[in-house]
Amino acid sequence: MIIQEGMIVKSIAGHDKDRFYLVVKISQDRAFIADGKRRSIDSQKPKNLKHLRPTKVIVKVEDYKTDKSLRALLHSYNYSTKK
Repeated sequence: MIIQEGMIVKSIAGHDKDRFYLVVKISQDRAFIADGKRRSIDSQKPKNLKHLRPTKVIVKVEDYKTDKSLRALLHSYNYSTKK
């Protein structure tokens, strides 16, 4: 599956391993990700595409303009009791 803008992805490498993020934009071999907590929408983290695993969930980035709404979207992914 190809990673695209608006997709929820899971980090598989780095200090943020096993955390879920929203892909805000794509630039060549990097995805700019945010989660509204550690990485706000205003200070997105560039992450190599090979260090991300896509999910099947794709949302409109425009619907999540605030960090609070982004945290609400990702809460069930990051704090699920099922791993």
